[in-house]
Amino acid sequence: MSARQIFTRPARLAAIVPYLWMLAFFLVPFSLIAKISLSQTAIAQPPYLPVFVLGQGFATLERAFAALSLDNFRLLVSDHLYMLSYLRSLVVAAVSTSILLLIGYPIAYGMARLPKQWQASAMMLVIVPFWTSFLIRIYAWINILQHDGLLNKILLALHLVSAPVVWLSTDSAMYLGIVYSYLPFMILPLYATLAKMEPALLEAASDLGASPRETFWLVTFPLSLPGVAAGALLCFIPIVGEFVIPDLLAGSGSLMIGQTLWLEFFTNKDWPVASAAAVVLLLLLVVPLILYDRLQRRQLERGR
Repeated sequence: MSARQIFTRPARLAAIVPYLWMLAFFLVPFSLIAKISLSQTAIAQPPYLPVFVLGQGFATLERAFAALSLDNFRLLVSDHLYMLSYLRSLVVAAVSTSILLLIGYPIAYGMARLPKQWQASAMMLVIVPFWTSFLIRIYAWINILQHDGLLNKILLALHLVSAPVVWLSTDSAMYLGIVYSYLPFMILPLYATLAKMEPALLEAASDLGASPRETFWLVTFPLSLPGVAAGALLCFIPIVGEFVIPDLLAGSGSLMIGQTLWLEFFTNKDWPVASAAAVVLLLLLVVPLILYDRLQRRQLERGR
C-alpha cells in the first residue's frame, strides 16, 4: 500500500463524518417532521394519523402514504395567526440583527485595533457571558427590569423618573434581552475578519490621500463584509425561531413563531400543524443561507 493511499483513507473517512452527522441529526428528524406535517390531527398516541407500522407490510405503508395531504400547509396560509407570527419573527430578527451590527461592529473594530497583548483579554470579556447559563442570564434581566427592580431603583435615586417605569413585558425588554444574548455571535466573526486585515492596505489608502473616514468606507468595511454576513446569519437565523426571550421578556400581544410552535405542540397537541409551521420556517431560513453562499462565491471570484 502506497503512502498516498495510507493518508487518503483517513481523510476520506473524516470527510464522511459530517455527512453522517447531518443524516442522523438533521435529515432523519426533518423527514419525521415533514411526514407529520402531512398527517391529520387525532386524539391518540401519537396524536396524528396515519402512523407508519413497518411490521404490517408494504400495503399498509402504501395506504398511509395515500392518506397524507397538504391541508396543514393550506391552514397556515389561510389563518392570519400563523402569517402574523412569521412576519413578526422576521421583523424582530431583522431589527435585532441591525442593532447587533450597529453595536457589535465598533466593538469588534476596537478589539482588532488593540495591541496584540490586549486582544486576548478583550476576547475573554466577550466570551465570559457564555460561562453562565442562558436561562439564568434572562432571569437576571427580569429582576433588573421588573417594577421594583434595579433599573427603576437607580432611575428613582437619580431623580430621572418620578415613578417606576414599566420595562418588563414590552418589546423593548425583548430587544434588550436578544441583543444582550446574541451580541457575542456578532462580535466574534467580525473580529476574526477585521483582525486578519492587512495594515498595509490602510497605509496605502492614507498615502493616496484618503481621509480616515474614506479609508474606512472604501477599504475596511468592504473587506469586512464576509464577517458582517457571517455575524448577521449567526444572529438572524436563531432569533427568528427564538422562544425563551420573547416568552419571558415580551408582552403577550403578538406571538413569534417559536411561541406559536410551542403552543401548537404542547398546549393544543396539534402536532401536524406545528410540524407544518416548522417546515415552512426552515424553508424561510434557507433563503438567507443561499444569499450568503452567493456572497461567498462572489468574494472568491474577486479574489482570483
